[in-house]
Amino acid sequence: MTARYGIKENQVRAFNKLIRISHQKLNLVCDLIRGLPVDRAIDVLKFSKKRVAGEVLKTLMSAIANAEHNKNLPAESLYVKEIWCGKALTMKRIMPASQGRARPILKPFSNLTIVLESGVAPTKKKAAQPAKAEKTTKKAK
Repeated sequence: MTARYGIKENQVRAFNKLIRISHQKLNLVCDLIRGLPVDRAIDVLKFSKKRVAGEVLKTLMSAIANAEHNKNLPAESLYVKEIWCGKALTMKRIMPASQGRARPILKPFSNLTIVLESGVAPTKKKAAQPAKAEKTTKKAK
């Protein structure tokens, strides 16, 4: 049975809006934890060298708190079902340049959404490796 906004009964979500970083840099950190169990995702974010990992960790902890307090889901059974980021506003500033010119400075913001689900995290399947083709050698004439 689905609830409002397409979220199932065993799913919770959390948002973080207007994070002061570009969506491309934020997506690198999102890719690190997509599909992981919550405890493993927390460890990955704590030891990440990326500056935005702290914001992602804060949002993940908020989603865990939503699961425990709002839906009574155990934190041990949660995994990151979906995580995505998108563009928000962009502040536009001007830097003076030589000979009376001006150079634009763009300061992008991003939004982050995390969806957690209760259950067993699906394992990632390894890509099937193609069979090695036999090498044919040409005889010298």
